[in-house]
Amino acid sequence: MLTKKYLKTAEECEVTFELEREGVQEAALVCETNEWRPVAMKQPKKGGAFRAKVRLPKNGQFQFRYLLDGNVWENDEAADAYWPNEFGSDNSVVDTTPSQN
Repeated sequence: MLTKKYLKTAEECEVTFELEREGVQEAALVCETNEWRPVAMKQPKKGGAFRAKVRLPKNGQFQFRYLLDGNVWENDEAADAYWPNEFGSDNSVVDTTPSQN
């Protein structure tokens, strides 16, 4: 799940990445904005959702994936889009363009 909060004082969007998976010991967010280095996701309650907050520039599209237990790649089913990657699968995409409601 993705939650977006647009900051009024900066041209940034704070995105909360949330992943709920049973039986997973560790989860990491891997995103192109930090050169695909894994960022550990926190799990506030044992057995609860893993979470990570990242500030991204507004009006952009950024690829990401989750790395579970150091060896299983997974996409976010709530991603804004999916783009093919060089490994024959897809990456999740988060779009930080504010909606014009």
